Amino acid sequence: MDKLSNLLFKIRSKIAFFPTIISLAGLVMAFAMIYVEKLGISDYLMNVAPSLVIDDTDTAKTILSTLIAGLISLTVFSFSMVMLLLSQASSNFSPRVLPGIISDQTNQIVLGQYIATILYNIFILISLEPKENEYQTPGFSVLLGIILAVLCLASFIYFIHHISQSIQVGNILTNIHARTKSALESMLNTQKNQSNEFPDTHTWTGHKIYKTGYFYGILNDDLLKLCKKYDTKIYIHLFKGQYILDGTMAFYTKNNLDDDALDAITDTLLFSNEELVGDNYVYGFRQLSEIGIKAMSPGINDPGTALNTIDYLTSLFLELTKKWEFEFITSDDGDNWVKIKCAKFSEILYNVMATYRLYCKHDITVVRKLMQMLRTLANFSSNDSHHKIIELEMEQLTKDAEKGIKNERDLSKMDADFISWS
Repeated sequence: MDKLSNLLFKIRSKIAFFPTIISLAGLVMAFAMIYVEKLGISDYLMNVAPSLVIDDTDTAKTILSTLIAGLISLTVFSFSMVMLLLSQASSNFSPRVLPGIISDQTNQIVLGQYIATILYNIFILISLEPKENEYQTPGFSVLLGIILAVLCLASFIYFIHHISQSIQVGNILTNIHARTKSALESMLNTQKNQSNEFPDTHTWTGHKIYKTGYFYGILNDDLLKLCKKYDTKIYIHLFKGQYILDGTMAFYTKNNLDDDALDAITDTLLFSNEELVGDNYVYGFRQLSEIGIKAMSPGINDPGTALNTIDYLTSLFLELTKKWEFEFITSDDGDNWVKIKCAKFSEILYNVMATYRLYCKHDITVVRKLMQMLRTLANFSSNDSHHKIIELEMEQLTKDAEKGIKNERDLSKMDADFISWS
């Protein structure tokens, strides 16, 4: 990631990104059509295809005014539906799923199309000549405005379908799983072309950082250039998603550097006042587990959704077992210049299991599903340390289940080879 891609990432995550661009396109299109009308395109079409040209100024004004009013109402209704969707997703699932819904490209494009068509029709309406003669009415521009309005109606129908699908928990879980798995696979592909060799960092010089916010990434290209410029290797002692306070030990350098070099390195570390999902796979585990726990609350009482989240978590944990505990920034010659701390498999598994054990220990179907997930991870993982961690989590899950479930038959089925609901 460099400065430009980081800026684009921030802008792209805003709900107004595509609407703004498409609206500007509609504005440019309006001025282009006004210019084309001055060249006599309506006059030409009147001779070639008169049925396509609206040559009455009053009729054109009425049509454009009606289209503008109708599209404004359609836009307000669509924005209201988006806000309702966000509110429902936040209350039923988790506030953490909102960034993914807000950044949905389809919703942004449809809303941008509405605004662009409104702006286009407004400026075409303004361009109508007060005098009424046969060729002063921009008939072709009015026709194009009608076509754009019809396309908006078609987009609205698709918008209703899309937004009704977006609020379904199955689609939300699928999108979170796909996004998280894509981030993990990208790291694993990068890992294939790297080595995990890096000098021992215990004797390196530590440097604190005096910023506050969530650490969400690094300007890799810029940091690699600085490493080569100052001929030093760096160990970043922060992991993505960590909240940083003033005075936190941020990184270690192999060589002693002056203040200017340290400031330049610090500037490559990215912080935000809010959690940005981006390519941070840890948020995927967090979102899925939060949806599962929320589904088990008395107000929602949907254990089926909790079972589905465990399926997706199992798939992601299988990918996570293949990942190293550190990431590296590597030069073209294969030399690792930067070592980056990551959330460990044990930490992520514990955080997920701790929340499920607390809120789901009374439900035998969810407990058995969690046990099935742990057994699957134990069977597929070839890492001895992972096996010890998984066995410990199985023991803790059994202890909590024995406290939460009083039925002896249910407890006897917990370790049995049994397929649960999901």
